[in-house]
Amino acid sequence: MSDEGIEYDLIIQDGPKKVDLSTHIDTEAIREAYNEVRQDTVDIEWLVLKYDGTRIVCSAKGTTFDKFKEEFGEDERAYGYIRVQMGDEMSKRQKFLLVTWVGQGVGVIKRAKMSTDKALVKNILSNFAVELQIENKSDFDLNFFKEQLNRAGGANYGTGVRDL
Repeated sequence: MSDEGIEYDLIIQDGPKKVDLSTHIDTEAIREAYNEVRQDTVDIEWLVLKYDGTRIVCSAKGTTFDKFKEEFGEDERAYGYIRVQMGDEMSKRQKFLLVTWVGQGVGVIKRAKMSTDKALVKNILSNFAVELQIENKSDFDLNFFKEQLNRAGGANYGTGVRDL
């Protein structure tokens, strides 16, 4: 067999295509929502950050704990930031809690990626008393959140009425 008269196309590949696996974050929109949650003059009590492809975006914000809880699906990864009123009849104060949610349906690779992505989130949502990682919907309980905040808060003086 002769190679005369036959043309060969030489295809040179530069190697495998690189895929951008880095996570990007919508800094300005998230910072704006964060500031709303922190302001006493605004009714917004919480925000939720979710993944939109490789971007973390503010997907929701609102006022009631039940609505906050509804934002976290079993097949989702998300971050929540919530303001909780603490104290007793003698003193009221606002405390903030950061929640990292990893639903039961989230795969291993996406679970692992959460640990590095959380650093991006914490650069913006930087002021909180307690940080929780939650994987079960049953842990989304306002009393559980308050208990965690009380533990982190130190002195808890109770009702101000002395037991005799």
